[in-house]
Amino acid sequence: MSEAARIADQLNRAFNGEAWHGDSLFEILNGVTAAQAAARPITGAHTIWELVLHIAAWDNAALQRLGGAAVELSEAENFPPVTDTTDAAWQNALSKVRGTHEKLIAAVATLSDSRLNETVPGERGAHYTFYYMLHGVVQHELYHAGQIALLKKNVM
Repeated sequence: MSEAARIADQLNRAFNGEAWHGDSLFEILNGVTAAQAAARPITGAHTIWELVLHIAAWDNAALQRLGGAAVELSEAENFPPVTDTTDAAWQNALSKVRGTHEKLIAAVATLSDSRLNETVPGERGAHYTFYYMLHGVVQHELYHAGQIALLKKNVM
């Protein structure tokens, strides 16, 4: 198995299941309603919904960077505001994050291992490789999955 395929596998496990550490992001999100996702049980902390949109934003940024774009997220892009808290909007948010993540997994699975050593394009000058970025995406998702798991305990 190539290193890129291993990273794609880790991205999939962190998101969809069979991760060594325990529940994946979507296993944790299972059963969360729109009202629970929008709830703010910890003052000053992000909601489950905000974290889901944040994960989608950074998966999309990684995908665009793989395509050669120098992506920097604004604060509004980093944590997009939740303006519609209906069930339909929550299902749309879940669909968006899943779709973006699946595109990222597919893109990573087709990378050559030599591409992993290339430097990520950036406005401030490139400073790390795709290998480093993609492992960071896995770590980022698991970090926020842990936050979501704690928030879920407070809203269910």
